[in-house]
Amino acid sequence: MNLFENIKMAYDSIIANKMRSFLTMLGIIIGISSVITIVSLGQGGQKSITGEFEKIGASSVIIRVNSEKAAASDYISTEDIRQLKEKVPYIKYASPTIQKQGNARSETNTKKAVLTGGNSDLKNIENLEMLYGRFFSESEVLQGSSIAVIDDASAKSLFGLTDATGKKISIGPQGAGKQVTVIGISKSQLGIFGGNNENIPAFVYVPFSFLQALYGTSFLTDSVTITATNKNDIELAGTAAVNLLESRHANRGREVYKADNFMKQLDQVNNILGIFTAFIGAVAAISLIVGGIGVMNIMLVSVTERTREIGIRKAIGARTRTILAQFLTESVIISLIGGILGLLTGLLAAYAIGRFAKITPSLSLTMIVLVVLFSSAVGIFFGIYPARKAARLDPIEALRYE
Repeated sequence: MNLFENIKMAYDSIIANKMRSFLTMLGIIIGISSVITIVSLGQGGQKSITGEFEKIGASSVIIRVNSEKAAASDYISTEDIRQLKEKVPYIKYASPTIQKQGNARSETNTKKAVLTGGNSDLKNIENLEMLYGRFFSESEVLQGSSIAVIDDASAKSLFGLTDATGKKISIGPQGAGKQVTVIGISKSQLGIFGGNNENIPAFVYVPFSFLQALYGTSFLTDSVTITATNKNDIELAGTAAVNLLESRHANRGREVYKADNFMKQLDQVNNILGIFTAFIGAVAAISLIVGGIGVMNIMLVSVTERTREIGIRKAIGARTRTILAQFLTESVIISLIGGILGLLTGLLAAYAIGRFAKITPSLSLTMIVLVVLFSSAVGIFFGIYPARKAARLDPIEALRYE
């Protein structure tokens, strides 16, 4: 008997017992669909988070001052930043990065705020997309101008409209804010994490000189963010920047400065998300064992029901391996159909959940092939025992069976 005949007989058996076959497949369907839903959403979420990180600065490096080892003279000056841009060929942009928690208050609303101070390069380092108005210039940074750029989500929350250019807000610590004029509105960088959540703080960008004055003259610049000319030069840019700062401040060997690479942080996030997704997927895959047991159970029932048929076939010359192949084929087909239905169900569930969670599911061709192969493997593994039992039936005893 050839493979085609085995497949036809398996198909006829499945059609003759539709409900029983479907219930047998149900465990496989649930197991596969659970794994596909979790993995596709996990991979989609991972890509979304990676995209958000890359928007913030895939080619950026933060040079931080180790406050435990640094003297006052070791902190970063405006001249240091100018020298970094002029003398390090791998650096495209450089800006001091001062960040403080505070409040942003309009005439009608008050929000917690993340206040970020920098120079005119901050726009390019943060990859800000300006929707209205403009970013502050270098001359305004030197003057410490009372101006600010806020994101569109903050503008809508504070003023009830997106284009809030020309409006005034008070920013700073509680009870000690200063009024600034909004000169630009940038697109929110929160992406899938933003939404209309009122608990999300306002994001305010101001000249670092203004922020230093707002929080006191003793406020030292302890970090600078640089952007490499391209992704391949990130490590070189960070190393060269640290070397230049150590040379200018004559503190080489004290490890005052440390370069933190955004891409390394991104790799860590991806590793954590990958492990989490794999773990949840493995837990969901346990249900496949239940599905496999269901396949084995129904195949044992099928062997019992068809004992006389097996006896007749063996009596007229059917070989043991032919009977084995017949029942094994039926087991594999049941599992394979269940796997394909599980794949489709999982994708539909992933897109339904993804639409609600604002995540685009992602499923590679490799994963689809693995699902098909795994379904077949379940059918083979749990179908071997029933198939061997059928193949080993004594034809005389089988013919006597009622």
